[in-house]
Amino acid sequence: MNQDIVRYDPDQRLSDMVEHNGVLYLAGQVGTDLTAGMKGQTESILRQIDALLARAGSDKSRLLSAIVFVSDMRLKQHMDDAWIAWVDARNPPARATVGALLGSADTLVEIMCVAAK
Repeated sequence: MNQDIVRYDPDQRLSDMVEHNGVLYLAGQVGTDLTAGMKGQTESILRQIDALLARAGSDKSRLLSAIVFVSDMRLKQHMDDAWIAWVDARNPPARATVGALLGSADTLVEIMCVAAK
């Protein structure tokens, strides 16, 4: 069994993704354009997740779990609309959505997930 740990884009606080024993742990991702609404921020995050998974030779069909943090649960449907359009319908991960105070007032969504390589 491979015991090596690979850290993608580490800085002093975190790594964007950590790989261990064929499992990919993605840090919480936030949208690149915080002026976008909840759906737009979610779409941006999902593109980032796609890119991170691709770097490790994986894809969204290999997602195991996801935790979605939203700043306002009344707007959750906007996040869900983007998620449903993106997720692999044949291979959906376990998922939870949590209302949370996020890193800034403009951050509406943050997604953290785990995938198999």
